Amino acid sequence: MDVRRRVGLNLKRFREEKGFSQEAFADQCGLHRTYISGIERGVRNPTVLILEKIAKALKISASELLEEKK
Repeated sequence: MDVRRRVGLNLKRFREEKGFSQEAFADQCGLHRTYISGIERGVRNPTVLILEKIAKALKISASELLEEKK
């Protein structure tokens, strides 16, 4: 699976587990909702700084966003 798609699926799973809508989560991260949507769909290629910002908002490690689901 493409790494962008894997990050997107993981982001969506963690975001939904925490009960965030895309808009609320984007506000939490200081990002735009359409940017979060693009990451979740695998069409955006976020930088490591953005991944770190997302991971902090989710209270997970950035590496968890890259892991393949077991």
